[in-house]
Amino acid sequence: MNNTIKKENFVLTKSLILLMAIACGVCVANLYYVQPLESQIVHTFNISQNLGGLAATVTQVGYALGLLFLVPLGDMSERKSLILRMLGLIIIFLIFTSFSPNYPLMLISMFIVGLTTIVPQIILPYAAHLAPVGEQGKIIGYIMSGLLIGILLSRTFSGILGSIFNWRIVYILAALLIAILFVFISKFFPKEEPTEKIFYTKILKSIPELVKNQPTLRESALNGFFLFGSFSIFWTSLIFLLETPIYNMGTKQAGLFGLLGIAGILIAPLVGKICDKKSPKFAVGIATVLSTVAYICFFIFGYNLYGLILGVIILDLGTQCGQVSNQARVQNLGDKTRSRNNTIFMFSYFVGGASGSFLGTLCWQYFRWYGVCTIGLIFQILALITHFIIYRKQKIQHV
Repeated sequence: MNNTIKKENFVLTKSLILLMAIACGVCVANLYYVQPLESQIVHTFNISQNLGGLAATVTQVGYALGLLFLVPLGDMSERKSLILRMLGLIIIFLIFTSFSPNYPLMLISMFIVGLTTIVPQIILPYAAHLAPVGEQGKIIGYIMSGLLIGILLSRTFSGILGSIFNWRIVYILAALLIAILFVFISKFFPKEEPTEKIFYTKILKSIPELVKNQPTLRESALNGFFLFGSFSIFWTSLIFLLETPIYNMGTKQAGLFGLLGIAGILIAPLVGKICDKKSPKFAVGIATVLSTVAYICFFIFGYNLYGLILGVIILDLGTQCGQVSNQARVQNLGDKTRSRNNTIFMFSYFVGGASGSFLGTLCWQYFRWYGVCTIGLIFQILALITHFIIYRKQKIQHV
């Protein structure tokens, strides 16, 4: 499988789809390990909770910039080699994060971890390109399941290990997982010809035109911004709520809350099939409503454990449904520009996430839980307006 392949001569096997899903999950986890560990980091470096929230923010900002400047290389470079180079850098800076002697150096290393953890967004357009006609949504759904498992288990993994050992051990083990992944990808991933021969500067200059000429892409990018922003508002602030006297919980329990997102994993392949058979836009509407209901639940029942659990389940369902559906819309827009379209969507997605992480900790610092819920609801109201009012006329389109 080390020979360069062409789409017409290649069959995307189940084993390769599984490896792609695992790769996405292992890589994306790097962005979320920090969330249950924030209180430990605050104590290690003797900083405020507000400053502690910057660790999640800078990681997502780095990821957003990686999406903007590195993912477009997938339209002009051999993807396997690009993935392996990114994995090598991730290993180095995960280790550097673990051994950071002070908080500013840790933030720099986490920024670079985020910058290089763009492997899933190289794999997704690659898989969509190789998928048989009419099965792109299903294939994306399966690979997204792996990505969602990574998001889900990352918090549980870091929360439990952080409570047993400390946050530094989490990043050492994360580097080991990436090293194992490096070996498997170098052995089993196929090489593939670039989809278009184009210079990097021309790639970057073409991005504004893609935004201008594709209203569906703009809609998905805006929806992703608000949905993932509200998702990050909650998860960045959760540890601070759990540490209050109302719950008196800690890092381990914050990690275990991640397991409640199992429903999101189970629904991802189903959403992909719905996108193939019906309309991805329809599924995005459902996702937007679900996430809004979750925040209403947080606002009313957030100080009750069962209400909090119910809200987490609904929020994860809405977020995962939205991401799979929006990805299906974006990947249907064109073959030669898949990586750039994905860049635009995911850049907006993670700028929303970084904004949510920052605003969530800021609102907690000054207004506590009801401030967090209010900013989350504002994001969701804007998502509803975008989907059901501003872009309502597109409801008749398949995408």
